[in-house]
Amino acid sequence: MPAFRLTRAITDAFPDTLIALVTATGLRSHEPWPGTNAALQELEQQLAEGTWQPADETDPRIEAWHTAYHSFGTNPRRIRPSVDALGRRLAKKGTLPRINPAVDSCNAVSVHHSLPTGAFDLDHVTGDVVIRHADGTESFTPLGEPDTVENPKPGEIVYADNNGVLTRHWNHRDAHRTRVTEDSTHVAFVLETLHSACDGHILKSAANELQGLLASHAEQTAVYYLGPAQSRVTV
Repeated sequence: MPAFRLTRAITDAFPDTLIALVTATGLRSHEPWPGTNAALQELEQQLAEGTWQPADETDPRIEAWHTAYHSFGTNPRRIRPSVDALGRRLAKKGTLPRINPAVDSCNAVSVHHSLPTGAFDLDHVTGDVVIRHADGTESFTPLGEPDTVENPKPGEIVYADNNGVLTRHWNHRDAHRTRVTEDSTHVAFVLETLHSACDGHILKSAANELQGLLASHAEQTAVYYLGPAQSRVTV
């Protein structure tokens, strides 16, 4: 079974980091997911009625990610943290994209709680997943662009396994190789905060909400946490 690991360099640079790992095995994405549909529709209705709106870059949770991106040389207004990009899309279009039920569940929880997220099909992960600084030699094929190969910049924070980078710019975009599809049955989702002292309870609430959406459509689900005190977990 793969492990997820935070390197010491990351926890030293971001000592208040906390990452929730929500896993599902025996996932069934070809059946109806009424709970996820209801969660998506509720967010979109609240937005239309003006009773709620997604966080923007003035929100402290989004602002923290912009600051982090600047620290490793990424312009967050050109290459946005995932939750920032997803919230802007929702605010502009009035709807969230429908990809597949598992990914849609993750997107709903992400914008609801203003936390970045990512998703990995664990059957396509090779070895452990390490959150670390890139050295510039790694390769990355962006989600939806199977013929494109990029090289992360040295110092950029990435998720990587033995075969390459799974997520660039910490949480900007996932890799095509480990994308979650309707046929994925063994999946890990991540939810992240850089300020666990003030937002740790929000992260845990979001992880529980995502687990609840997945649980009715999986044989087993679990939640794990990565941070300076627990820098490695096996899923």
